[in-house]
Amino acid sequence: MNVQQRVEILVQLGAYISAQDPQWEDAKRRAEQFNHWFTPAFTSMAANSIATAFLQKEKLEQWVAHYHVDDNLQPKTVGIIMAGNIPLVGFHDFLCVLISGHKQVCKLSSKDDILLKHLVEKMIEWNPSIANHVRFDTMLKDCDAYIATGSNNSARYFDYYFGRYPSVIRRNRTSVAVLTGNETTEQLSLLADDVMTYFGLGCRNVTQIYTPADYDFVPLLAALKKYSWMFDHHKYRNNYDYQLAIYLMNNKYYMTNDCIVLVENSNPFSPIGTLHYSFYENLSELTAQLKTNDQIQAIVGANGLAFGQAQQPSLMDYADGVDVMEFLLGL
Repeated sequence: MNVQQRVEILVQLGAYISAQDPQWEDAKRRAEQFNHWFTPAFTSMAANSIATAFLQKEKLEQWVAHYHVDDNLQPKTVGIIMAGNIPLVGFHDFLCVLISGHKQVCKLSSKDDILLKHLVEKMIEWNPSIANHVRFDTMLKDCDAYIATGSNNSARYFDYYFGRYPSVIRRNRTSVAVLTGNETTEQLSLLADDVMTYFGLGCRNVTQIYTPADYDFVPLLAALKKYSWMFDHHKYRNNYDYQLAIYLMNNKYYMTNDCIVLVENSNPFSPIGTLHYSFYENLSELTAQLKTNDQIQAIVGANGLAFGQAQQPSLMDYADGVDVMEFLLGL
């Protein structure tokens, strides 16, 4: 397959996702049965974001042109270890390797091993040569390079096994928001999306907010209330109840709207059902600190992304700030 054919089949894939084909709807239902965090609404949100932000012909062609991708590349085999915290979280790595012209072997997370397999099966139906470029396996052996996403703990093992090969190894990351107290009701509603989408499980979810010392939390708590339906989701509710019990037993000051608990904590990583907050004095100093913190994936609000944009990455938004296309084309 040449690069133009790869672009065309990806565009076809985007149209398939957007068309809500019965086979795709069935795959989403099976994914939820296997992993209850993958609700149909959130799986559709993730897939539709991929279709609109990644799989549009003009965007793909501009992306390809930016890197001068051509058909002269000597194909290598790239092993990809994918995470499974939110639906199709490894799709961008899959896309990068496919569009570059390399071959890939994907090790899917046990939490998300239905959706991407289904999409690749459809692509093989449309063009059988895709099978020569993509395959799935539980063991990644004899690859020329590796892309691995996991926790800080698993990253140590990735370093041990893959360190002697060209590799991109990702660790824990999360996102934060910086508030000034002048946010509108609409902006706070969009911030609620940044916090609560995918139950807060993604690295682009806001898990920590920074506010002035005199910040009024009441409007924010009201905005977050739009996700009160999550209380009907047993896994989320169990996490919320557990965290709330810990704060009560430890006599820890907290705020809640019966949807999420807000607790003062300097750790940017907050548990499911909890949002951490910290106070700042100097906005410029805070911004400089956050931009050099390698645990931060995205900054929303003051001096950062617009509210509501945390879960809307473009083709040029690479996890951990590592340009995967540049890595692949340099193999």
